Amino acid sequence: MGQTDSQFKAFIRFVLDALREVNEETDTEKRDAKMAKILDNLQKTLED
Repeated sequence: MGQTDSQFKAFIRFVLDALREVNEETDTEKRDAKMAKILDNLQKTLED
């Protein structure tokens, strides 16, 4: 079953918020860990 436009936009807002948070992180290790988590979550979403 597909997503509605509203559901897709909400998903994009979550991803954008997470990426902005990573972008603001000044500690390299924390930034890398946060980015790895985002990438892992996106991969899991594709596999579901």
